[in-house]
Amino acid sequence: MATKIQAVRGMNDILPEQAPLWERFEDSVRDWLRAYGYRNLRTPVLERTELFVRSIGAATDIVEKEMYTFTDALNDESLTLRPEGTASCVRAAVEHNLTYNGPQRLCYMGPMFRHERPQKGRYRQFHQVGVEALGFAEPALDAEHIVMCARLWRELGIQGVTLELNTLGSAASRTRYRQRLIKYLEKHREILAKDADAARRLHANPLRVLDSKNPELHGLIAQAPQLADDLDDASHKHFEAVQSLLNDTGVRFTLNPRLVRGLDYYNLTVFEWKTQRLGAQDTICAGGRYDGLFEQIGGKPAPACGFALGIERVLELMAPTETPRTDIALDVYIAHQGELAACFAFRAAEQLRDLGCSAALDNGKTSFTSQTKRAVASGARFVAFIGDGEVERKEMGLRPLRGSGQQQRQCTVEDAAKLIISGRE
Repeated sequence: MATKIQAVRGMNDILPEQAPLWERFEDSVRDWLRAYGYRNLRTPVLERTELFVRSIGAATDIVEKEMYTFTDALNDESLTLRPEGTASCVRAAVEHNLTYNGPQRLCYMGPMFRHERPQKGRYRQFHQVGVEALGFAEPALDAEHIVMCARLWRELGIQGVTLELNTLGSAASRTRYRQRLIKYLEKHREILAKDADAARRLHANPLRVLDSKNPELHGLIAQAPQLADDLDDASHKHFEAVQSLLNDTGVRFTLNPRLVRGLDYYNLTVFEWKTQRLGAQDTICAGGRYDGLFEQIGGKPAPACGFALGIERVLELMAPTETPRTDIALDVYIAHQGELAACFAFRAAEQLRDLGCSAALDNGKTSFTSQTKRAVASGARFVAFIGDGEVERKEMGLRPLRGSGQQQRQCTVEDAAKLIISGRE
């Protein structure tokens, strides 16, 4: 016997029993995005590696150790499975000049890939919903994205999530702060040495040291200078406007001056939605403003902001309060016996579908009793029986599988469709 082939570790199958919860989430998300005027964009899962190195940052964890990167042997080109969606979205906007006629509200949903140690809430193939507002400089768009998230949690019945908020200021203010931070960290190299990643980032990406989860660095981080002291007036006003809009709409938040996000392209507003129900993987949604990204990847300068939420993590929060259906809401299951009945049943199933009914066809190789058991297991509302007699009369025997006291009746395919559809009401 051949060796059984299994899925790649950290890349999971979504089984039919799990799919209804995904479908409910996806349907809710589509309605939610339409309510805010966001249009769908679909980009390839495979991009040129330089896109992510340039946009996410060469000294980030994602680029250094988490990307699935390989050389395409046919043209000697370095390609990468996308680890996040914003860079691909902006690349598409630049390539197709999407903002030529004005700002764009775009969204996407799909798989992302990072080579991390698989654990609950963290997978090597994971799925995200991304929302990007391209060409908008106003703080109202930053606030809109946060308010959008708050609305989605309400609509999905998710409780116990909290919002952390910060500003990274402008590029100029961040440069000033970066210099002060490096001087501070250099004075404490012996503490920094306790974390290899933090020590390595001292000059390449010092702000990421502030996001370290290493408890041996927490005291060092707590005493570090704060970026707020280097903010210019414009950055202050932008952040105050965001906070004011959130207060006006009743969205509660906590200011976290150490929140920096793990991607280099952010500026001004950054935020994270967190939960205590998922252990170490406590961030379910994050985003912020990235006004310099268009220029970084070869486009004309344009302001932009966005966010992404992890679908698997959100579903974990939905699952305790949501009991998804495991059936497929099938209208009718067609049982049949005999060669003539098999041909008639095949045509009848197509006719029922033309008339607006969902129908599944049995293989017809067992008794009607066995086929009826499969009909019940399928979750169908009706079972239809077709034998030689029904073929001669061009009818089917239609029996409800739900409710009590309802009898089987003989009817044409057209009349069966009317009964099935009327029974939905």
